[in-house]
Amino acid sequence: MTEQEPQHRYTAALAGEIERRWQDRWEQDGTFEAPNPAGPWADPEHADGRDKVMVQDMFSYPSGAGLHVGHPLPFVATDVYARYQRTTGKNVLFTQGFDAFGLPAEQHAVQTGQHPRKTTEDNIRVFTRQLRQLGLSYDQRRRISTIDPDYYRWTQWIFLQIYNAWYDESAGRARPVTELVEEFERGSVPTPDGRPWAELDNAEQRDAIDSRRLAYKREVPVNWAPGLGTVVANEEVTNEGLTERGDMPVFRRNLSQWMMRITAYADRLTDDLDRVDWPESIKLMQRNWIGRSHGAAITFAVDGVDTGVEVFTTRPDTIFGATFMVLAPEHPLVESLVPDAWPEGTQEAWTDGAADPRAGVSAYQRAAMRKSDLERQTDDKSKTGVFTGAFATNPVSGRQVPVFIADYVLMGYGTGAVMGVPGEDPRDWDFAKKYDLPYVRTVQPHEGHDEDAAFTGSGPIINSTNERISLDGKEIEDAKDAVIALLEADGAGHGTITYKLRDWLFSRQRYWGEPFPIVYDEDGRAHSVPDSMLPVELPEVADYSPKTYEPDDADSMPESPLSRAEEWVEVELDLGDGVKTYRRETDTMPNWAGSCWYELRYTDPGNTQRFVDPEVEQYWMGPGRGAGQGQAGDPGGVDLYIGGAEHAVLHLLYARFWHKVLHDLGHISSDEPFRRLFTHGYIQAYAYRDHRGQPVPAAEVEEHVEDGRTTYTWQGKPVTREYGKMGKSLKNVVTPDEMCDEYGADTFRLYEMSGGPLDQSRAWETRAVVGSQRFLQRLWRNVVDEETGALRVSDDAPDEALNRLLHKTIDGVRKDYEALQFNTATAKLIELNNAITKGGVAPRAVLEPTVQMAAPLVPHIAEELWERLGHEQTIAYEPFPVADPALLVDDLVTCVVQIEGKVRDRLQVPPTISESDLESLARESQKVREALGDKQIRKVIVRAPKLVNIVAG
Repeated sequence: MTEQEPQHRYTAALAGEIERRWQDRWEQDGTFEAPNPAGPWADPEHADGRDKVMVQDMFSYPSGAGLHVGHPLPFVATDVYARYQRTTGKNVLFTQGFDAFGLPAEQHAVQTGQHPRKTTEDNIRVFTRQLRQLGLSYDQRRRISTIDPDYYRWTQWIFLQIYNAWYDESAGRARPVTELVEEFERGSVPTPDGRPWAELDNAEQRDAIDSRRLAYKREVPVNWAPGLGTVVANEEVTNEGLTERGDMPVFRRNLSQWMMRITAYADRLTDDLDRVDWPESIKLMQRNWIGRSHGAAITFAVDGVDTGVEVFTTRPDTIFGATFMVLAPEHPLVESLVPDAWPEGTQEAWTDGAADPRAGVSAYQRAAMRKSDLERQTDDKSKTGVFTGAFATNPVSGRQVPVFIADYVLMGYGTGAVMGVPGEDPRDWDFAKKYDLPYVRTVQPHEGHDEDAAFTGSGPIINSTNERISLDGKEIEDAKDAVIALLEADGAGHGTITYKLRDWLFSRQRYWGEPFPIVYDEDGRAHSVPDSMLPVELPEVADYSPKTYEPDDADSMPESPLSRAEEWVEVELDLGDGVKTYRRETDTMPNWAGSCWYELRYTDPGNTQRFVDPEVEQYWMGPGRGAGQGQAGDPGGVDLYIGGAEHAVLHLLYARFWHKVLHDLGHISSDEPFRRLFTHGYIQAYAYRDHRGQPVPAAEVEEHVEDGRTTYTWQGKPVTREYGKMGKSLKNVVTPDEMCDEYGADTFRLYEMSGGPLDQSRAWETRAVVGSQRFLQRLWRNVVDEETGALRVSDDAPDEALNRLLHKTIDGVRKDYEALQFNTATAKLIELNNAITKGGVAPRAVLEPTVQMAAPLVPHIAEELWERLGHEQTIAYEPFPVADPALLVDDLVTCVVQIEGKVRDRLQVPPTISESDLESLARESQKVREALGDKQIRKVIVRAPKLVNIVAG
């Protein structure tokens, strides 16, 4: 403190002292603990009698680097909203937890020899400290971590609910497998081969049940990353065919893996997007990922394949334009249809230089293994393929068409085979052009269409007639119906629906994840572990690393670290038929498992008997409660969920699937996990690079302005500036710790909330933080004398202008808080505070509601000022000020008077003035008369109360 600085000025030091004191008091008093209607934290009097709001951020991953200033943006926003909702009388559930399993902690353990639990828990302590100093109003009792055995016990329990369930298509919901057996016995659900249930032996009956489970194990094509020693989900592979973490090459392999039958829910996951309040862009991303398409399955006869090859197409009307067929490289029928030698007349371009079809196909398959699905689907890449040596027969036109394999066709979409229609499909056009294949247009292009391009628009059908069917002249939809009818009559196809969505790969060959509650008997049959034996805890192992290989070793095989824990793997259990020896599953669940249901555990984390009490879940998340009151078709769920758009597919889709299964099985009342979703923007910052293009520490860069030109140097040498996401790699990180030390947490909170709309990204500029600090200093000075520390407040009534501004601010800030428009709420509070400052000693009747309105944004200083204003209770639950409607209407408004479109006068008039009275006032205006001179008024246009336009001549 300098000698001149007043003793009681609101400085960073004073702010820190105030903030720590109030944080301790909130924690000591349990200020933000939300009562439940039932269970261990039951307080029905305070829960049942109040409306509720459940507010939630997306799970935090506790990395060793801690938080930078970009991380708290959504956390502070949800805190502001939660604090505001408490002042409206709501029972608010607001807490936070840690998604703590995953690859980074395991990799760190491999490098350092430290157990991943220790490093993860150390990181959690750092995060918890950093979040606490921001004054976030969490219910600390509800904080959870996915690595806690008391938590993942219930993750394993939910897995078993899914494992012991099947999807009944006729009922449109999941049901227990015990009921599947009853359906098999009645014959209402056919067995896999159609024989009566009683004729199947025990093994066949078990196979029939296992084939319908929602969680199942099967040999499937997976993304194998030898460099990481594990398989990864499609969503964890980049466009370049590398792992999202580690940038390791990925290969397609057939391996036995646990899968989740999320495809059974494809229609509900699509249709129910209409029931949730989410950004349309996020809904579109989910719809595109699910990829529901209506079309036809068509069988092309192929020599060597008894059943023919089935293709799926959304455009059966174009079948006369099918001049070739393309299969995915991993299609199971490829091997059977490839001949030993190239048929006569095979073009050299089709063979890619291979001596025979088998060599060509094998080489192409190996190359395709190294590409991700996303890379294979990229439209701007050159189309590649190889001729299989086989020909197929078009079932409608009778044309013999060559059969290729090409990596732009995916086994997971449709049937893994397509008919090539170059005239109407740009990908097929490019492929046909490269391999000199014919094209036949089947839709009349519009005039002016490029002749050297596929036509994807609508129009009449052409070139589609033979002795059996005529499509020419029909519109596309009519032609589709006609072709499907013909195919069904011939037994060569049928109308169908298909999806891009594939079943969820749920196995990881990692150590740091939830163990599966599954054991295998001596015949390799899977058995679920009884509930009484949960949780299946991770054992201690000497080596956490999976067996890794050279990154390019595509022929390697996964080996989980758990497989080396022999004493844990081999176990004697009594599963109801005596003690037997079993072998545990040695794969672990993906890190997505714990985040699929954490919103449910937030509501009831103290419950040791159930994953959530039904009454508690119904209260916090049930349909028709909170944000869903009065809404038809309300699915229930969290009232406000804030997170980044990068989770639009992975986490949100997976969580919706788990939630729907639990709903179907009667465990919860809500049908969706997140009723309302808000996606926030990001904080970006300037980064600087030296002459080598390497990032340099942004905090050490100096700015120079000369002759209006700005340059930058680091250690005396010039650097270039760029704009990017804040992070360690660009050396432009600013931490909340730095900001809290230099300015205080409330200043930091206010700066983050005032930087722009919450859903848009904004620039971080440390020097601009001082503006937020000055506002808080002015607010402080309006209440506290900086020299003496005494209260500066008057009990006089405010003048009319200030009182009117106060009530307009109350009305505006309330609306802004409801709409998450915290930047405009801040602007209104600054305007009001400036008006208070100009008026000398401020009236209590204005100061107190001003402090109340600021409290959600800057809770520590608000609590301190509220106490100094004489209040003993926390401001957290003080009712939000209510605006007087009479003071929201201006006594006078400004009316602009124009002559020939030019403003000549401004009149102050009542807002209810009539058009005739307003015209009279305008005509009588001295300025108007002077501007008119000798001109005659020809017409007067009146828009009361704000505009009069006079036409003169």
